[in-house]
Amino acid sequence: MTASLPGAHMRAELRSQPEMWATAAELTAEQALLPARGARVAVVGCGTSWFMAQSYAALRESSGHGETDAFAASEAFVDRGYDAVVALTRSGTTTEVLELVDRIKGRTRTIGVIGDPDSPLVSLVDDAVLLPFADEQSVVQTRFATTALALFRASLGEDLSGAIADATAVLTEEGDDAELRDAEQYTFLGRGWTIGLAHEAALKLRESSQSWTEAYPSMDYRHGPIAIAAPGRVTWQFGEAPEGLAAEVRATGARFEHRAIDPLADLVRLHRTALDRAVARGLDPDQPRNLTRSVILDA
Repeated sequence: MTASLPGAHMRAELRSQPEMWATAAELTAEQALLPARGARVAVVGCGTSWFMAQSYAALRESSGHGETDAFAASEAFVDRGYDAVVALTRSGTTTEVLELVDRIKGRTRTIGVIGDPDSPLVSLVDDAVLLPFADEQSVVQTRFATTALALFRASLGEDLSGAIADATAVLTEEGDDAELRDAEQYTFLGRGWTIGLAHEAALKLRESSQSWTEAYPSMDYRHGPIAIAAPGRVTWQFGEAPEGLAAEVRATGARFEHRAIDPLADLVRLHRTALDRAVARGLDPDQPRNLTRSVILDA
């Protein structure tokens, strides 16, 4: 496959994810730079990185490692006595992240988790965790975001072998699920740490294929959003579903999409769906409409 084909970079990058996660799991020195158990932490990012921050924060706090909050960098309340602020960014050039880190430098320990080792954020943070092997050419993020989350999960003591095996199996599946690819509308749901994955799935499909997508906490879905469920539409659950929800969605005529695999591997399955949908619509997800690799604002 050549890079001239629509979505060629995204296709290669999403397929490399199990390998990237295995590499991240072995980065013990890098994991040691992340906040220690008991530290009070804020995690910041923009777009995809914000959603991965949400997942990390939920995992860290729920596993007893310490109070952890996630913020969009532009809306972060970090002057609350945090022991550390973790800034997640693929490019290391995002304006909001650079401005936030510069503002708190010298007052709060800052840790950057960064894809580009030559970016300005590297010298601005107190400690830099560099993931250049997971950096990407496509504007639409896949492997950097999931590799960063794999690193976070490994740093919390998780065994990623199941997630890696599930993602590998997803990527070796054959066949085209036209009903899933061509749905009119998609709603993504999650609970706990998978709420961030649901938001990221909605963003990914929206970015790559200009699709109508939404995302909610699973338990909140009944409180209004289920009103749009209908034949030809999809409700996609990441992780364990609330009891009875599948039947309620199917009663509307919508498709309830759920698979009992590691939720991060299920996000890879969504990446494939997003790519296939974009290409089927004549779009190039490597260069999505109105988007650039990094948002750099004028002073």
